[in-house]
This record gives sequence, structure tokens and C-alpha cells, in this order.
Amino acid sequence: MGQHDTYDAIIAGAGHNGLTTACYLARAGLKVLVVEKNDWIGGAAVSRSLHEGWTYSNCSYVCSLLRREIVRDLELPRFGLQVIPYEGGATFTRDGDYFAYLSDHDALRREISRHSARDADAYTRFSQTVIRQCRFIRPFLLRNAPDPTSLRPRDLQEMLYLGRKAHGLGAHELNETLRFWTMSIGDFLDEHFESDLIKAHLAGSGIIGTGLGVYSPGTAYVLLHHYMGDVDGSIGAWGFARGGMGAITKALGDSFTEADGTIVTGAGVEKFLVQDGRVTGVALDNGDEYRAGIVGSNMDVKRTFLKHTDRAALPDDFVTAVERFKIRGSSGKLNIALDALPDFPAAPKGAPFLRGDLHCSTTLDELERAYDDWKDGRWSSEPYFDMLIPSQIDPTMAPPGKHMMTVFVQYAPYDLNVGGVRSADNWDDIQRKAFADAVFDKIEQCCPDIRRHVVHAEIRSPWDIENEVGLTEGNIFQGELTFDQLLFNRPVPGYASYDMPIRGMYLVGSSAHPGGGVMAAPGANAAREILRGLGRRRAMPDHREPLGAEA
Repeated sequence: MGQHDTYDAIIAGAGHNGLTTACYLARAGLKVLVVEKNDWIGGAAVSRSLHEGWTYSNCSYVCSLLRREIVRDLELPRFGLQVIPYEGGATFTRDGDYFAYLSDHDALRREISRHSARDADAYTRFSQTVIRQCRFIRPFLLRNAPDPTSLRPRDLQEMLYLGRKAHGLGAHELNETLRFWTMSIGDFLDEHFESDLIKAHLAGSGIIGTGLGVYSPGTAYVLLHHYMGDVDGSIGAWGFARGGMGAITKALGDSFTEADGTIVTGAGVEKFLVQDGRVTGVALDNGDEYRAGIVGSNMDVKRTFLKHTDRAALPDDFVTAVERFKIRGSSGKLNIALDALPDFPAAPKGAPFLRGDLHCSTTLDELERAYDDWKDGRWSSEPYFDMLIPSQIDPTMAPPGKHMMTVFVQYAPYDLNVGGVRSADNWDDIQRKAFADAVFDKIEQCCPDIRRHVVHAEIRSPWDIENEVGLTEGNIFQGELTFDQLLFNRPVPGYASYDMPIRGMYLVGSSAHPGGGVMAAPGANAAREILRGLGRRRAMPDHREPLGAEA
């Protein structure tokens, strides 16, 4: 216990963003320490064996957003990372039909035509719109978000880059872009499609992990956020990390330790140490202290500054802005060990789409009613879920002949309403079981024999996710992805460049630009800013498009 070594930099939190920052700094020659409250690394990207023989990706569960530039820089495949694409998905109806979302373009067009000939043409226009938006936003993921009120040269340069990109869109497309970023996913889909089933299938990406409904402004961007990734260069594709999502953070951890980095687990940050307006290190909850002139926090912005930083060291307006930052818990999770592959009677035997994401919500109105339940402090009686069985593609997740199912659920409130009293403390075992029963009731719509195959189920409320991972209210994005909390507004205006009001202190997690998901862009961008501040910006690859590049 007591004073320990001095480091060049300390990173608080061994989630994927914290490890990414640490990797770049260590590879640049800095002496770097990562401290983690849990006995394992990974944050929300973990693989855990909670039932003998089965491996759960018990928080984040699919991979697409992880930037391939970062994968290459940190040589993650050399440390065992392998991402296996999955094929499409489906939404099942109560009357025994389904809509299959297929990876083959011609097959998908035929499937859409089966439900609506008009929507087959509409899907082409929808896809073109989404791809245009992806192409516009993707170059900004590994760049700083410029502060439009700043006269600093780097902000002026980034504003010029943003202006050139916007000018390259043309007046009509720019208007459509601004409209897209502020509209609801429901309105966006209503403009394109007539089939309720197709709209319901596509709408899920606009609400996952978000305390908003399908008709809430800003949810169209949430869909875009989920579409901007890729697997093996296929934009919008998703896949499984072989061995679970912990394979990503294990590879990051191995890359970091090979670069002589140090990881301390089992002790979290009690307090960030500050003297005369400058960070000096961290005090851990076990009494240990470590010193460094640079400290990066992978915790969300609320947890970092409202729980672990002396408020007297922070400007009042900054604290007020952080208090207003929206981080709302809206998601639950079930991880399920199955003794066999359950039956899907509506699907053709061996249908490839069963190896993708499966849903049972069939109209936008149904999804909006699920949101209404959440607003009342109740879990949704007819929940939306994103359900996958990754062991069909990755047999390492379960014993031979058996399977692992992961179910991400919207909506589940953080402050659960029981008897008119809203509190996270209401999430006891009785409420968790009742929540799980509502989810299983919905799953039986497409998979009637699911309950008899369950060997074990981990049931996670937003409170459970917060308690284990450290995400405020269990919000997987470390803050809502609405326009008022994006770009130069993330996390708060004036502090979008990762450096915080305390000198030497940086925010390296998903509360910073460009936001959440297992993307690693915030961690990489923060590392670039730290090295720039040290006069060593050339010590890591710069993947930003040159300022003079064509828009």
C-alpha cells in the first residue's frame, strides 16, 4: 500500500478505448500504466465463463465498428484477433412468416419483393442515402471535432476541412445531410418504405442502446452510427470476434504489454490527484497511489468528473455542463446457455439468416409502445430485442452440440418503477426474473421451444451493467448519440479535443468524439492529442485525410 512508481502516463480503465490509448503511447516510447477496477481487463468488451463450458460476450456482443486502421497499427491479428462475418438476419411475425435480411443483394431484393414490390426499389434508394452519409462521416471518426468558437489554428484547420467536405456535397445533399442527422428513424423509414415489417426490422439500429423511441428526433443518426463500420472492407457488415468480444481487448492487452506497458487489475480509481490545476496521478480504492503528469480516463464523463475528481479543481460551468450531459440507461441483456439449437418453425431448415441477428418486433408502433413503457419506468411488455446465436459460427463459445445465445433488450429502465417508487435498487432477483420472463415470452413468438433448452441464463439490468462495467446507468455509448451531444458538443462544448480543464488530464473513452460502440476511435484520437501535446505527434500513424484532399 502507499506510493508506487512514477509513470509518463496513467490510463484509468482497461476498456477497449483505454487500452487503445495505452497501446499507442507505449509504442511511442512512454512508460504507461493502466489501472482497472475489475480483476480482468476489457470493460464492456469481455468474454466471461459464467457457466462451465460456455463463454459469454456478456456486454457488447458483435463487432463492426472497430477501425481497421487501429487494428493494423496495433497488429491485433498477430495477437489472435479474428472477426468472422455473419450472414444477414431476420424478423419473425406472429403468424409464422418472416422477413430475411440477406447479405446477397439479389436475394435480398427478391425477399423484399415478397413483402412489397415497391419497397424493393425503395431499398436501393435507402441504401444509397445511408452509404452517402457513411462516406461523409467516416473521415471524421479519426479526426478531432473542431470547436467552431475557437481561433486555435488546429480548430480552424479542422473547420476548414469540415467546410470543404460539406461544400463537396452540394447544396441539396448538404440540406439532406443536416435533415438526416436531426430526424427520427421512424420518419426516415416512413419516407422510404410501405411494409411495416421491413420498417420494423431496419428501425432497430436506430434505437439500440439509446433512451429514445423510433419517432424521437436524432435516431436516424443512431442508425448511421451502427452502419458506419465494416468487416473485411464490407461497409455496414457485422461479425463475431472468435472467442467472444474479449478477444478484442485481450489482443489490445497483449499488444500493450509487448510494448512494455503495465496493467494493474483489481483496484479502481478512488480519486484523480490534482495540484495547482494540473493532474499528478491517481489514488486507487485499495490505498495505492501512482504518479504521472498525464492521466487519461476511460470512464464516462459523469463518472470521471462528478464522482472521482475534486469539484474545486473544475470550472463551475464545466461541472454544470457535465451534469446536464445525457447518459440514460435503456438496455438489458440476457446471455443464455442452451443444450441444443432451438427450433425456428417459420424458417427453412438450415437458413443462413439464422446465423445473424433475429427479431420479433413487427411494426414501428409496437416499438414506440415499448419506449412508452420505458418512460414510465417499466421494462417493455413487448420488448425489442437483438438476438444472436454466435456458437453457430464460433464453436468455441459452447461445448460440442450445445449453443450460446445473446439477447440485447430494449427497453429496460435504470430507475425501475415498483409501486410508484423509481429506483435502481428495485432491481432485485424477483424483478430480474420477471424481466427475463417478458423477454422469453417474446422470443417464443419465433422460437416456441426456447425455454426447455435453457441450461443457464445471466440476466443483466442497466444497474448490473453499471455495477460491473462502470458505465453510468448502463448506457453502452457513455452518453446519448443525439446531435446536441455529437462532434464539438461531445462531451461538452469547448472540450471536444480530449484535453480537459485540468492540465494533463484527458478523456479517452466513448463520452468523447466520435462516441460509443467498440470502435476504438476515441482512444486513438486521444492518444494523438496526448502525443501532440508532448511534441511527439509523429510517434503514431496519422490516418487523417490531408486538409487539401478533394471532398
